[in-house]
Amino acid sequence: MRTFGEVIAEARKKAKLTQRQLAARIKNEEGRHISGPYLNDIEHNFRHPPRGYLLEQFAKELDLDVDLLYFLAKQLPAALDSSEVSEEQGVAAYRAFRHQLERKGRKKR
Repeated sequence: MRTFGEVIAEARKKAKLTQRQLAARIKNEEGRHISGPYLNDIEHNFRHPPRGYLLEQFAKELDLDVDLLYFLAKQLPAALDSSEVSEEQGVAAYRAFRHQLERKGRKKR
């Protein structure tokens, strides 16, 4: 499976953007652009994937499925705030997720 950084690098290259060009399109929550070196670190997996706001900026600018990026980053979208989900709902969701992955794993073998 590809890493978050690999997916970002592939999509950036497919869009024919340099790291500097993409970095100029991605803004943090304070409205400042990320740096080229920071993007380079992400693409080479030297940094953890960014959290929600920046992650969603990458999805938008690179026309990527935001759910794929959340999955690769091993994060949940902020919209799925666990404070609004009961423990039973959370457990059921994780079980369904695990079941889906295990089922797909058996089919690949």
